[in-house]
Amino acid sequence: MCSAFQRRLVRMTEQGSVVDQRTVGAPVVSLAMPRMRRLGGRLKNEPVDGDKRVLLAAPRGYCAGVDRAVVAVEKALDRFGAPVYVRKQIVHNVHVVQTLEKMGAIFVEEVEEVPEGANVVFSAHGVSPAVVQAAEDRHLHAIDATCPLVTKVHREAVRFAKQDMEILLIGHTGHEEVEGTAGEAPDHITIVNSPDDVDDLVVRDPDRLVWLSQTTLSVDETMETVRRLRERFPNLQDPPSDDICYATQNRQVAIKKIAPEADLVLVVGSTNSSNSVRLVEVALEYGAKAAYLVDFAEEVKQEWLEGVKTIGISSGASVPEVLVQELLDDLGEAGYSDVSAVVTAEEDLVFSLPKELRQDASGKRDARALGGRVR
Repeated sequence: MCSAFQRRLVRMTEQGSVVDQRTVGAPVVSLAMPRMRRLGGRLKNEPVDGDKRVLLAAPRGYCAGVDRAVVAVEKALDRFGAPVYVRKQIVHNVHVVQTLEKMGAIFVEEVEEVPEGANVVFSAHGVSPAVVQAAEDRHLHAIDATCPLVTKVHREAVRFAKQDMEILLIGHTGHEEVEGTAGEAPDHITIVNSPDDVDDLVVRDPDRLVWLSQTTLSVDETMETVRRLRERFPNLQDPPSDDICYATQNRQVAIKKIAPEADLVLVVGSTNSSNSVRLVEVALEYGAKAAYLVDFAEEVKQEWLEGVKTIGISSGASVPEVLVQELLDDLGEAGYSDVSAVVTAEEDLVFSLPKELRQDASGKRDARALGGRVR
């Protein structure tokens, strides 16, 4: 008799090759240090009215910007030795932060906590010019791991400010990315948190307005905010290109396709991860009967599975694939071993590492200079 884990379903493609559905759409990268597996048997295989199955979103997990940032910390530790300081969480994921701490990274809130002359990495969410200056004042060796897509929004903010445009920045007050972007042109930027903020906005000149957005927002809510803004300010200008990142959009598209068929959606991600939280909201908006955000598989409660035939699974853009695979293992023991990938896009984007890390200590170009791990 095979165990649930051994019965993990594989599909035969038309060409006759075998594909493990659990790995379809998974990033080819993962955090270097895997988690220690827990003992199985925590979730019970209770009968339901029908066949149990899992719909696994593809793509999911790590995006190119997150991978670049995490690798930047790993390589900084290799190149300069521990400790390497990181301002804020390098990406919004508990497991990633804990793992890097074990490798020698020290996470701080502000650069003033970093000893003078030390190495510091700026997180993927970006920083304001004031933070850059504060690091220079302390003679810190700063490595900028800001996602290039966030950097693009920063540059747009600077350019529009130079044109004396008023910028309506759609995003969440207090989020690190929003703080960094707003810091590029504080006298020209007003933050718009939601469509409900639009009616109370006061602007200098309704004919000199442009909107930008945080990269990890709900596409639908952002477009609704823009629609409301344009109703009030018909001459509102659009940014030259979409600010919401490709990975955020792709993961939301996949969950929209899964949600109508799902009795339960489980999103792996941390509560401070904006794009992960949005996936739960999108799942509920598009028809999932229930949806929860979990950091780790052991957070899934038995009562969530009562009467559940179909479970949809995805993960935020800062989540290593090992955490999704642990969730699939636990659900397999509860009878959810029929796993089907729901593929809505293919991703192959990579970003160059920060310039300080593209060579090793000897000056030789590093094999990972283009970002990501050796494949």
